[in-house]
Amino acid sequence: MQMMAESTDAPRPRPSSTVVLVRDGSAAPEIFMVKRHRLSSFGSAYAFPGGVIEAADRNVHDLCTGLSPADANRLLDLESGGLDYFSAALRELFEESGVLLCDSQLSEQQLEQARTALNDGSLGWDDFTHDNQLSLPCDRLHYFSFWITPKDQPKRYSTRFFLAAFPKGQSATHCGGELTDSSWMPAREILDASSTGAMRIILPTRKTLERIAEFDSVTSICAWAERCAENGVCCVEPAFAREATP
Repeated sequence: MQMMAESTDAPRPRPSSTVVLVRDGSAAPEIFMVKRHRLSSFGSAYAFPGGVIEAADRNVHDLCTGLSPADANRLLDLESGGLDYFSAALRELFEESGVLLCDSQLSEQQLEQARTALNDGSLGWDDFTHDNQLSLPCDRLHYFSFWITPKDQPKRYSTRFFLAAFPKGQSATHCGGELTDSSWMPAREILDASSTGAMRIILPTRKTLERIAEFDSVTSICAWAERCAENGVCCVEPAFAREATP
């Protein structure tokens, strides 16, 4: 018999967003993966770009397009603050991969300077977007999954997963701080590398890749993500099991 481990003082999960960035490849759709620094959360694991919601994410609702606050709240099944997750997803994608889903007139050098400043904390997302009059296209993010870290973990996250098609004319590269490597790979190859120990991935990443591996194009993956949102996204909160003592 197995019993689920319970905790009465579990840390509160931190709201966060992650983005699965996909592009069509020669043999199968490819996903942009980043490797976390060994001293960061999920150290040395390969993951999708993402991170926790910051105060600045709440200050850019006036720039959000494609979704109203009510639409975002409905999609995420929240009373308020849904756009925070979309803003955080766009910000983290830019900070960690250099991909900016917003249309802008900024040069590559200006974008790289802004990315560096956002990552070192000398520039706020709200200042960057307002100063450059950027529109934040929330409808280019397809919400499809919701995971909460198990209660017995020291660091917990309440993470909304979004899918985004890689925009033409841009390049994706990992930042050199909390990320130490990056690569474009088909989902099946990532899963195979994980099975041999060549790449470490955590459960939510694995489950996401298993679903994406079923599709043969970015169009079909996006259509699947849209169906997930239409049908309602359920929260998944794993729990570790332990053997009961006799």
